[in-house]
Amino acid sequence: MGQAISRVMTPLQWMMLIGLSVLWGGSFFFAGVAVREIPPVTIAAVRAGGAALILNAALPLFGLRLPSARAAWMAFGVMGFINNVVPFTLIFWAQTHIPSGLASILNATTPLSAIVVAHVATQDEKMAGGRLLGVLIGFFGVATMIGLDLLQGIGTHVIAQIALVLAGFSYACAGVYGRRFARMGIAPMVTATGQVTASTLFLVPLALLVDAPWTLPMPSFSAWAALFGIAALSTALAYVIYFRLLAVAGATNLLLVTFLIPVSAIGMGVFVLGEALAPRHIVGMALIGFGLACIDGRVFGFAARRIFGSKA
Repeated sequence: MGQAISRVMTPLQWMMLIGLSVLWGGSFFFAGVAVREIPPVTIAAVRAGGAALILNAALPLFGLRLPSARAAWMAFGVMGFINNVVPFTLIFWAQTHIPSGLASILNATTPLSAIVVAHVATQDEKMAGGRLLGVLIGFFGVATMIGLDLLQGIGTHVIAQIALVLAGFSYACAGVYGRRFARMGIAPMVTATGQVTASTLFLVPLALLVDAPWTLPMPSFSAWAALFGIAALSTALAYVIYFRLLAVAGATNLLLVTFLIPVSAIGMGVFVLGEALAPRHIVGMALIGFGLACIDGRVFGFAARRIFGSKA
């Protein structure tokens, strides 16, 4: 029997979600560096393969090992395909065609897909008015923070934009599908290891077939560093947090991380690179915060207590 899904996240779960947003926010930066020199499918293969090596080496240190049951590996294969192979390839390819700001806006459609998929496929993550309203407010906050002028790019590179929306839908399906690992009694770190290992088995042959990476020029040090960052931090460490949160907070709560990723990206730009914080960033962050609070349920609970009074 798996753990019950909590619709209202605890402070620790919010901290984990914010940490995950920082790790995945960094993946856009790492990918932006790597894609200048390395083809998208090869980046996806190195991302999954590097994470698989790190996590497989780490498992024995925690007294864990991968299961041998066929059912577990079938589940790892499906999870790896819809959570890594499809979205990694689509996102990296799309980033070679459209600006990263517009990519972030399209990536933030993931919670919209997650709410619909979870409503259809689960019993305990049904759509509610407050949750849907919160997602729409959060999405508008992302658009505000990135800058609505980027929407002028809609209509150009349409296939790349559709690819990003499809990547978000694939992530949403993976978030709902991945709930089964907790019910199967598989630890989050083992789940993370199994699914990136399965992903590697898909992606490495595909990269060899499509990109013929042995024919490419040797990447620069910055490209190698970006590959390491995206594999070790944005994938290996991030997925350990991801599956722990998925088990206790549910798919729709977990995928709110796509709203926080632009916040993390802009925050890193301000504090690490000394970039200016524009007024639209502050407004967008405020909207995202309010949207997250609506989804979490605390806003409506507080309003009800204020209006009707607390009743035992």
